[in-house]
Amino acid sequence: MNPSQDHRDERTDAVLDFGAEEFYDADDLEEVDYEVDAPSTAPAVAGAGAGQDGQARTEDPYVAGGQRLQKVLAHAGVGSRRVCEQLIAAGRVSVDGVRVTEPGVRVDPATQEIRVDGSRVLTDPDVITIMLHKPAGVVTTMEDPQGRPTVAEYAERYLTEHAEQLGGVEKAAALRLVHVGRLDADTEGLLLLSNDGELTHRLTHPSYEVGKTYVAVVKGRVGAGLPRRFRRGVELEDGPITADRAVVKDVSPDASIVEVTLHSGRNRIVRRMLAAVGHPVIRLSRTRLGPLTLGDLRPGAMRALTGAEVSALQQEVGL
Repeated sequence: MNPSQDHRDERTDAVLDFGAEEFYDADDLEEVDYEVDAPSTAPAVAGAGAGQDGQARTEDPYVAGGQRLQKVLAHAGVGSRRVCEQLIAAGRVSVDGVRVTEPGVRVDPATQEIRVDGSRVLTDPDVITIMLHKPAGVVTTMEDPQGRPTVAEYAERYLTEHAEQLGGVEKAAALRLVHVGRLDADTEGLLLLSNDGELTHRLTHPSYEVGKTYVAVVKGRVGAGLPRRFRRGVELEDGPITADRAVVKDVSPDASIVEVTLHSGRNRIVRRMLAAVGHPVIRLSRTRLGPLTLGDLRPGAMRALTGAEVSALQQEVGL
């Protein structure tokens, strides 16, 4: 049913006009303090350490002509140069499984695996993950035989608009961003586009399901018992489903706002849960994915994830 055809009072109209910022506070982001490069020093010797398999590593990760490790970490959003130097000196950084304790070592961020406290640091400048506020009516596919707008068009637009900072038009054109998971055509909200294969795999694999929060405008006045019912479980045709959390945000005679958080990746799950309890969805938006929040990003807008956001997302899926 078209929401505009419903009979509503002024309070209902206010309920229907929701934005992501109404339901949570935006995460605080630490600004990276980039310092001026110090004069080049002689290559530092990397300390031995243990790799991910627990075996000792003695190979020297130094790469002639590479970038200083603290600079690579700072540009990846780990912290300021000074903070990164302290992390290295404390033995908390490894390169290709080798613990490094001298900040002067030079590395290749495009080919070497760098970790801080065991967590992967994304240092390859060609690996990109962006957040899109997918508008309703856009299908989550790379092409659509019916000619509907797709998220692929947004990926191409982002690469074109940021070609200069990505290394030029040709280099940007060679990159390919794909959608991470799906939102149905009628659902708007937070969707990731990425060329980080390992991160994409883990975020979409059932073994690594992360929490997702949706805000739904539904038909009818929702009762106070709905949150408890969702936590206890709702029976659907493909089996029962429970929500981690459900909150009734606002109600009016004709429509209500409900916020639902769950880990399930089942198809159209929030819509089906709400329909099963007698409150069909009028409008649905995903506002959170794991540690990421949509914030004030408007429909159709995109932005690259910060280094801190990528790190948090990797920790969420064990990278």
